[in-house]
Amino acid sequence: MTKVYCLNNISKTGLEVLDDTFTISDTPEGADVILVRSAVMHDMEFDPELKAIARAGAGVNNIPLDRCAEKGIVVFNTPGANANAVKELVIAGMMMAARDIIGGIDWVKENHNDRNISKDMEKAKKNFAGTEISGKKLGVIGLGAIGTEVANACVKLGMTVYGFDPYISVKSAWMLSRSVHHASSADEIFRECDYITLHVPAMDATKGMIGREAIEKMKDGVVILNYARDVLVNDDDMKEALESGKVSHYLTDFPNPAVMSMKNVIATPHLGASTEEAEENCARMACEQAADYIRYGNIRNSVNYPNCDMGVCAYACRLCILHRNIPNMIGQITAALAADNMNIANMSNGSRKEYAYTMIDLENDVPEDMLEKIGRINGVLKVRKL
Repeated sequence: MTKVYCLNNISKTGLEVLDDTFTISDTPEGADVILVRSAVMHDMEFDPELKAIARAGAGVNNIPLDRCAEKGIVVFNTPGANANAVKELVIAGMMMAARDIIGGIDWVKENHNDRNISKDMEKAKKNFAGTEISGKKLGVIGLGAIGTEVANACVKLGMTVYGFDPYISVKSAWMLSRSVHHASSADEIFRECDYITLHVPAMDATKGMIGREAIEKMKDGVVILNYARDVLVNDDDMKEALESGKVSHYLTDFPNPAVMSMKNVIATPHLGASTEEAEENCARMACEQAADYIRYGNIRNSVNYPNCDMGVCAYACRLCILHRNIPNMIGQITAALAADNMNIANMSNGSRKEYAYTMIDLENDVPEDMLEKIGRINGVLKVRKL
């Protein structure tokens, strides 16, 4: 029986993906799989039995990826499962920036006892007049699952959409509307666009990407939307730009004391993926990927090991070997098998930076002493037989 521990509350709809060979454990001790959302795992000790951590969401800064890789623990995330939820919040943000909806709502609340409110609001509403987003230029930086959905939706809303992503995947390229203008650089988006929305991961190359230098290249009165990661925007430079009016509004899903001291900020409390549908989609995808790995050894959407999929094993057994990406690993593994007359029927190997994964289908069953022999090869981190 495969033990699954839920570090956060996980949607029951997702857990229903797991069949009766899985059981939900009350403790992480002895668990084969941990399902997590936002709980911080950096200080956790991992049980030797732990094989996989599945994050019901895209961001994985709450998980110690390198330490997991060293222990042969595959970490999964669920890219795209919450894309529609974030897309809708981004569009709502643009609407709130274009039209002073919040100011108008506040005025109505403040004047709720006014018997002449129906008449007085006709005079007051000019204070909350705004613009339409149709016909405006939107720049989307990062064309992954979320960025692509935002770009496509805003084309349909009548916006002229610019997209920039030097690392766009083939899947995203196929999904992207042909009406999206492919910007040659982020600078082109900075120069041309009235609205700029960020959809890139937090990494050294993107931290602080929206700072003084980038903002100086933008149009006066630009609107910047950040529903991706807090560290993408330099708070000090954003405050200065908002004070000067260079940036008219900053919309973010990541409030902090510095952000909340700025003028013309519309902040939400990390609501991007907080819909019932998104939570169900993320949980379902996380459970499906973890179950596929436990049953068949297949890896899809791992963030610390390479993707590798050989479907269902049609032979006597399958070996799943997590190891370091160093020379002659495959040679040593296959030599060990050949020395014991083990015939390989099918094999797949992939690498991701310092780590690699090898799957081998064999026509013979593999005895325990062979597993131990392979496990002793320098650089092998974990061996499983299925």
